[in-house]
Amino acid sequence: MSFDQLLAMVLDPDLLERYGPRFIDGLLVTAKLVAISFSLGAVLGLLLALARLSRSLVLQRMAAGYVYFFRGSPLLAQLFLLYYGLGSLKGFWQDVGLWWFFRDAWFCTLLAFTLNTAAYQAEIFRGSLMAVAPGQHEAARALNLKRSTTFFKVILPQSLLVAIGPLGNELILMIKASAIASLVTIYDLMGVTKLAFSRSFDFQIYLWAAVLYLVIVELVRRLLKHLEARLGRHLN
Repeated sequence: MSFDQLLAMVLDPDLLERYGPRFIDGLLVTAKLVAISFSLGAVLGLLLALARLSRSLVLQRMAAGYVYFFRGSPLLAQLFLLYYGLGSLKGFWQDVGLWWFFRDAWFCTLLAFTLNTAAYQAEIFRGSLMAVAPGQHEAARALNLKRSTTFFKVILPQSLLVAIGPLGNELILMIKASAIASLVTIYDLMGVTKLAFSRSFDFQIYLWAAVLYLVIVELVRRLLKHLEARLGRHLN
């Protein structure tokens, strides 16, 4: 078998011309979904981490319960619970004016991904905040810095150096987990792949999807590695 024949088996020009643009659209949907949910999850995760580190027992327990639920149950179950479970309460959401949100698969998926990654990022932030040496807090108090200044200018930047590696791993896991969005009719990368395969019955469609996921993950990995090296260059 020649190289051209082997290439044709995994890269059919006609199939690529027919479905290539759709794959690009699906890739953009995946990137948008992951980027927005990860960013919102980072904000919520930081608030949850602060709640777990606060002196309020109520806040500690509420944040711990949230983290326990969303880390302990499957993301797929959470997605179905939001889209099919809460989405079935049409009358209630119409009364409160939120039916436009819960009837849309995109918004429900975005919410599920945000809530899920926030739980994981909360533990990452909590660990990184606790890793900052106590002497940093003492030095800030000795300089009579405000609590907000101490947190945003002293503690948070140092904790992010510790958190960037685990956060990168969480981002990569989210990229791979985003494939389940196709189960609620979202035409992300996997959704487009399933649609293309149902019409062509050509297995190379799934090979394309696997390669694209690998490319995305590798690009993110290299970017995070570069960012981590740049931010921590003064530590070397």
